[in-house]
Amino acid sequence: MSSARSGQARVAALAGVAIVLHLVTAVGYVALHHGADRTAASLRSATAAPTPSTATVTAILQRRSRAILAHDRAAFLATVDPSAQAFRAGQETLFDNLTKIPLATWRESLADTRAAAAADDGWTARLTLTYRLRGFDAADVAYTQYLTFGRSKDAGWVVSGDGSTHGLRDDPQIWDGGTLTVIHGRRSLVIGEDDSGVADGTGATDGPQTRTAELRDIANRLDTGIGLVSDVVGDRWSRQVVAFAPATEQEAEELVGDVRNLGDIAALATVSGAAGDSGQGADRVIITPTAFDRLNGLGRHVVLTHELVHVAMGGARDSRTPMWLIEGLADYVGYKKAGVSTRAAGRELAAQLAAGDVPAAPPGRSAFSGSGERLSAAYEEAWLACRMIAERYGESRLVRLYRTAEAEPGDAGDPRIEDRALRAVLGIGSSEFAAQWRAYLRKELT
Repeated sequence: MSSARSGQARVAALAGVAIVLHLVTAVGYVALHHGADRTAASLRSATAAPTPSTATVTAILQRRSRAILAHDRAAFLATVDPSAQAFRAGQETLFDNLTKIPLATWRESLADTRAAAAADDGWTARLTLTYRLRGFDAADVAYTQYLTFGRSKDAGWVVSGDGSTHGLRDDPQIWDGGTLTVIHGRRSLVIGEDDSGVADGTGATDGPQTRTAELRDIANRLDTGIGLVSDVVGDRWSRQVVAFAPATEQEAEELVGDVRNLGDIAALATVSGAAGDSGQGADRVIITPTAFDRLNGLGRHVVLTHELVHVAMGGARDSRTPMWLIEGLADYVGYKKAGVSTRAAGRELAAQLAAGDVPAAPPGRSAFSGSGERLSAAYEEAWLACRMIAERYGESRLVRLYRTAEAEPGDAGDPRIEDRALRAVLGIGSSEFAAQWRAYLRKELT
């Protein structure tokens, strides 16, 4: 993975229960699949297939959009080819799922008036889907999707399929899969697929009551975590969160997009639907069923609180703040009221110190792209660096240090960013800070 788009996990054992403690957010901006880049390569045209006018396609898309917002199932399905039975069944599930979601806006529109593909099965268009979740999204989020239009003998031009037969893939959405359950927390919105098997980790289908209880537990933990995060970082954020809980690890990976394997990652904060613009989009927390299932209650508390810090501080959009601050602050808040001992949470680092391997300075960005015990130790180093700052200088200065570093000019990994921020907020440079930190590690773990 590139340094601008990484997501890693560390696994620690607490009280004999393995829990994923770090499902790190992306470094910089991670957009959930945007198909525009692959469109140019797949753009095709053909003159043999009938072509609908732009006005016709636009009218169909407008009818679909209005029907979704009005919860008018008959009007929506009237735009779908009745003879395309499998596709129509999927569209029925899509509509039913969308009626459960608090949509403030929904709009399907042509992204290109040229055909993305044209063949005997119809005329395929590249579309832009924009939507906004009521009460959660400050602006519309945008995605790419494909629909195929065909002429029906009785209904005229209708939607007869997607772009999959031509190798054209929509930006994945959680409502494109199975039946959804939507939980409204006090400040959270949890959207989950019903067939998750999260409770026992076997992949077996849970009953609807069990799944609802699982998603309600996630919402409750997020609601609690929002207060814990705000107590440390303040209220300069939305103080709300949207979480997606897909049914399978593969679906979670598709939603995240740039993370190839989420096998050991229980949750990931990311930015969704910015259409390539790193300044826009909406924060989402993606929960992966396999790894999240392995967490006990303590692990779920730490993980979800950790990801909320990334949402609050913009960690998924941040390419300049030192990674030890991004990840260390998230762990500091996650562990703060978890009742976990220093030695339990820092055991990989303690083993490293016992072997005489004392790190020279807090970990750089490259340390967070590894795996295994060394990666775990990097997170522990970052956590203890932030905890030391909070204890010695106060939590408010820890948060100010983060925000100061975030605002500093420079490129990712530039050590001058860290040094300038430390001098501005703590009154010491990087070398003196590293010496204090090494002494703190020895005191806490040896």
